[in-house]
Amino acid sequence: MKLFNYGTTDVGLPLTLIVLSRAQVFDPAIIKKQNKCVLLINNGIHPGEPEGIDASMLFARDMLKKHTLPKNVVICIVAVYNIDGCLNRGLSRVNQNGPASYGFRGNYRNLDLNRDFIKGDSRNTYALEQIINTWKPEIFLDNHTSDGADYQYVMTLIETQKDKQNPILAEYTSKTLSPELYRRMKLNGYEMIPYVEGMRGDDPDAGIVGYLETPRYATGYTAQHNIISYITETHMLKPFDKRVYATYDFMQNLVAINERDAKLIGRLKQEADEQVSGQKTFALNWELDRTKADTITFKGYASGYKTSGVSGLPRLFYDRSKPYTKIIKNYNTYKATITADKPQAYIIPQAWGKIIELFKLNNIVMGRLAHDTTLNLQMYYIGDYKTAPRPYEGHYLHTDVQVNPTDMAVKFYAGDYVVYTNQALNRYIVETLEPQGVDSFFAWNFFDSILGQKEGYSAYVFEDVATDLLTKDPELRKKLDDEKAKDPRLAGSASAQLNFVYRNSPYSEKTYLRYPVGRIVAPTKLDLK
Repeated sequence: MKLFNYGTTDVGLPLTLIVLSRAQVFDPAIIKKQNKCVLLINNGIHPGEPEGIDASMLFARDMLKKHTLPKNVVICIVAVYNIDGCLNRGLSRVNQNGPASYGFRGNYRNLDLNRDFIKGDSRNTYALEQIINTWKPEIFLDNHTSDGADYQYVMTLIETQKDKQNPILAEYTSKTLSPELYRRMKLNGYEMIPYVEGMRGDDPDAGIVGYLETPRYATGYTAQHNIISYITETHMLKPFDKRVYATYDFMQNLVAINERDAKLIGRLKQEADEQVSGQKTFALNWELDRTKADTITFKGYASGYKTSGVSGLPRLFYDRSKPYTKIIKNYNTYKATITADKPQAYIIPQAWGKIIELFKLNNIVMGRLAHDTTLNLQMYYIGDYKTAPRPYEGHYLHTDVQVNPTDMAVKFYAGDYVVYTNQALNRYIVETLEPQGVDSFFAWNFFDSILGQKEGYSAYVFEDVATDLLTKDPELRKKLDDEKAKDPRLAGSASAQLNFVYRNSPYSEKTYLRYPVGRIVAPTKLDLK
């Protein structure tokens, strides 16, 4: 065992990584050359869900004491990820059955770290992404505790949603790895079921829904890196010791299967990386297909309503004296709602420093323009978007983004960054840089300065200029007349018509609403330094 410290978390302490290596090799580059698999286990992302912390201590101790470390798998453990929230001791989860004390969900900046993986607002995230991109695990496990409906299972499981996962990896996880985990856990006395996300809130009788972990979440982010990923969710109302032992057994089973299939898993990861390097079209958002469902055996408790002692109104309750077993529907098919074809390359102006920083952190290969260069390429103009009325994790998220692709000549400057899309991390590149991505950098407000117009006009001065423009340009006059015929509000507003002429004139601000990342669609020779 060897301990490594990475970065500094928001509370000022380093993030510690525990590495267990039977061969006592602790250099990730050498480990990869030896074709060993790396399993990364993360704990305490939500400190009020601490089973993984205790289970990992027991797990590491027992493997070292009993000399049972696997031969073909190197195990990396983040003992406590959200150190900040863990230091804030108390009883944060009022609806949870133990332990006696634990931490709070928010970190020192009051961020939910399991919503921070794309935006990277916390220093904790930087440190964990450094670990992920240094050790490059084939498998990732994030240990959690669930809330929601009551049922008989100690543990439920989230795996990377199959329609969102790379198809090469999805074939293996859905047909081999996950069924084997379910089989072994049942033999251990901890029968599992997929995470209980009900079609109707806390009522699983209506069916459960496969959890869609987009890239803001840990396993959504690792899926972009072609890492097989799982989230354990032990049930909040089960005794704490059973939740710890269930987590222990799950990790033991995961390691055993990883050891058995180490060469296969390594080969599949390599094939997935190669496939993504050449992939042309990428999904940017998904929605549940409610027309498709499998059936699953579910062991729950009878539920009903009784009078609330607080409000005097009906309240939900579960009767543990009335367990049942029934067949319910399992909705786990998602379809892409928005896709994008990758360009040959993206050009990112160096002014957008946080993006460059995150790309470097994620080992994205980039070049830099050697000279000021005017390029004929495709730019997006933001046509429309919706913005959340309240902040979410420190941001006002943009959704329903519409873009208008425009071919044009744009000047870029020496030192601006060029990102070719022939990389194993193409998913991360495309899903963050395409504005319509559910967790794109645009969605998380990285580019909000382009949404504000900086230049304008004095109407009484521009009136004469606009009249002259319409006189000299019959096409512009026709365009205005056509729009007026279609839009009565435009026809009835002098100021709107004047603004229409301005926006279609040589005087308009070309960078207003223009997304600054360029798309090189056709092969283009660039002079890079």
